[in-house]
Formats: sequence, structure tokens, C-alpha cells
Amino acid sequence: MKLSLALRELHRSELRLARTLESMAARHHADHGIRHVATDLAGWSREHVALVSQVAHRYGADLREHPHTLAYTGRFQAWLADRLGRRPEPALVLLADLRRLHRLAAGVSLDWELLAQGAQAVKVQELVELTQHCHPQSLRQMRWANAMLKELSPQAMAN
Repeated sequence: MKLSLALRELHRSELRLARTLESMAARHHADHGIRHVATDLAGWSREHVALVSQVAHRYGADLREHPHTLAYTGRFQAWLADRLGRRPEPALVLLADLRRLHRLAAGVSLDWELLAQGAQAVKVQELVELTQHCHPQSLRQMRWANAMLKELSPQAMAN
């Protein structure tokens, strides 16, 4: 079934989004607002990866949940962020991270939409319900990145 292709791509893109959010939380750990929200949003993507993994085998895709892999690099990124946190450049790094995050979240949202359309076309209610649960959270991830870009870019670009 072609739905397996959509599930594979969605799994890959959600996993990449989760890792990006976790990395961003570690890199900007001194900014508590960014760290906490990015960590929460990464949890959503991790949940999505788990849910997709649970149903994928029924549609011909053997996907696994991936273990949390940021433990070592996260500590290093946090250490490095502490040393760079007092310089003006971290604001530009944060903008770059938010831009990358927005693009990734937009791709994930598109993947959810494609899966929803395919599931509706072949009348697979289980996948329609999965997309109805997860896609709104992906949209919120993208909207958060966009809102943060709008909020932070004037000051970062002016300094």
C-alpha cells in the first residue's frame, strides 16, 4: 500500500523535528522560555513518532521508535551556550534555529496533510483519526516558531 511511503516519510520528518527541537532546547538552555517550549514541542513529535510506529506495520512499513539520542550532545550544547550566552551573536543563532525549525515543522505539517488525504481516499479511518490528533500539534509547532521569529527578529537584527 502506498500509505506506507507516507508513513515512512512522516516518521522520518517527525523524528528530525523532535531532534531539532531537543537540540535547540539544549543550545538555548539559558533562555528558559525557548528551552521549556522547545522541550514540550519535542515531546509532541516524540509522541507522534511512537504513534506512527505503532500503526505503520499494518500498512507495510516496519518503523521503530528511536531512542533518545541527545543526552551527550545536549550537555555539550548547554555548556557551549553558557559560554556564548553573554555575546550578541546567540540572538542570530536563535533566529537561524527558529527559521530551520519553521521549515521543518511546515514539512511535517505537509506530511500529515498528505497522509490524511491518502487515508481518506482509501477510507482508512484509523489513519484519519491519527492525523486529526497529531496534525494540529504540528501546526502549533510551526506557529510557535513563526511567532518567535516575529517577536525576536527586530531586536536581533537591530543590534
